Amino acid sequence: MGVDGCTRCIKYTLFFCNFIFWLAGGVILGLALFLRHDHQVKSLLDITVDGQQPPSTFYTSIHILIAVGAVMMVVGFLGCYGAIQESQCLLGTFFTCLVILFACEVAAGILGYMHRETISKEMITFYDSLYDEAMKTSLTESDGKVAAMQGLKIFHETLKCCGKGLGTSLFSKFVGLSGGTDVCSNEYLTVSCHTSINDLFSTKIHIVGIAALVIAVIMIFEMIFSMVLCCGIRNSPVY
Repeated sequence: MGVDGCTRCIKYTLFFCNFIFWLAGGVILGLALFLRHDHQVKSLLDITVDGQQPPSTFYTSIHILIAVGAVMMVVGFLGCYGAIQESQCLLGTFFTCLVILFACEVAAGILGYMHRETISKEMITFYDSLYDEAMKTSLTESDGKVAAMQGLKIFHETLKCCGKGLGTSLFSKFVGLSGGTDVCSNEYLTVSCHTSINDLFSTKIHIVGIAALVIAVIMIFEMIFSMVLCCGIRNSPVY
């Protein structure tokens, strides 16, 4: 093609980086789909008791990640094709898309860091309301009691915990057994569900944060390489 020397080296380096970027988009898409259908998360967020549902903040974030992964795959393909064809138009479009994506990622990262504990707090609040409802209706023979107890049991079995801590685990087990539903396993009587919820969602958020940081670094190098290649193509005598 028209470029040679260092510019040709940059061309193939950009192609390689774009291929990595395309793969990263696929990884983010796959990771988001995995988190969307993760057994632990799905079990907790699908609980419905008396019309009450868990907060949808986590699912909203996952849907955004799915869209980002899909867009990254499209932009990565655009960059690969533009580099191989040495097209200034495609490379310019690719650079513009990268700038927009990078700005969105920085904004999302700032908002995510500011609200990093929101999901855990919302889930703990939902668990507390479910727990209080189960304890309140434990002495009544109603559908509400059964639904609340079953929801509480799902929480405890999924997170391998029992109660809010501070002695509530033994009370939960006693009330559950008195109502015919063993909501706590003896093995997890000492594990607070507040701690388990924090650990679960903190781990998921850290995975997303690490992936976003790696992608941001790749995007910075791609923006530099795409502009250098575009200038090299413009200055090439063939063009």
